[in-house]
Amino acid sequence: MHEFSLINDLMRRINGIAQEQSARRVVGVKVTFGALSHISADHFRHHFMAAAKGTIAEDARLEIETLRDKHDPQAQDILLESVEVE
Repeated sequence: MHEFSLINDLMRRINGIAQEQSARRVVGVKVTFGALSHISADHFRHHFMAAAKGTIAEDARLEIETLRDKHDPQAQDILLESVEVE
């Protein structure tokens, strides 16, 4: 359930960015996982692809970076780093 709300929030943010830029489609998304985020990259990718289906972000390239510093203030976060649009 946590993954569902996390992905829905992310998709709202991506769609908002795309609308602000009058984009036809989203071609790339980059996220950063904190060292203590509680979802694997593969699991996140699966949820992202399902949520993006039928949206402006369908078929967008998803880049995931995972940080290693467990003491970083954002160690538990998943951060939207960039959205590439056309």
